[in-house]
Amino acid sequence: QVQFVESGGGLVQPGGSLRLSCAASGFTLANYAIGWFRQAPGKAREGVSCISTSGGSTYYADSAKGRFTISRDNAENTVYLQMNSLKPEDTGVYYCAAIVGLTDKVHTWSNRFGSWGQGTQVTVSS
Repeated sequence: QVQFVESGGGLVQPGGSLRLSCAASGFTLANYAIGWFRQAPGKAREGVSCISTSGGSTYYADSAKGRFTISRDNAENTVYLQMNSLKPEDTGVYYCAAIVGLTDKVHTWSNRFGSWGQGTQVTVSS
């Protein structure tokens, strides 16, 4: 059974940083492109960033460009999202998923397996 476990969220002040981790069980994460998504209260889930299997290609939503960095350690079966210069509008539950549609266009990123983990809450507030 494919399962993703997100961690690293928390409460941070505007301008602060967090590093999210995405671990996988039941399959080899290294075989898949991985995306980070987030869902703010009352809003639809949206793509934030994604990374190719090798890590050689990375893409970001406009809201994340210049502030977030996605990376992966295939030996550890983990994908990371380093978030700097956080803003209140970054608040939400962050999820990771294996994706299809790895392009520079956010709307093409689709959850390959269709299910979501519990996510990790990120709250940016003073």
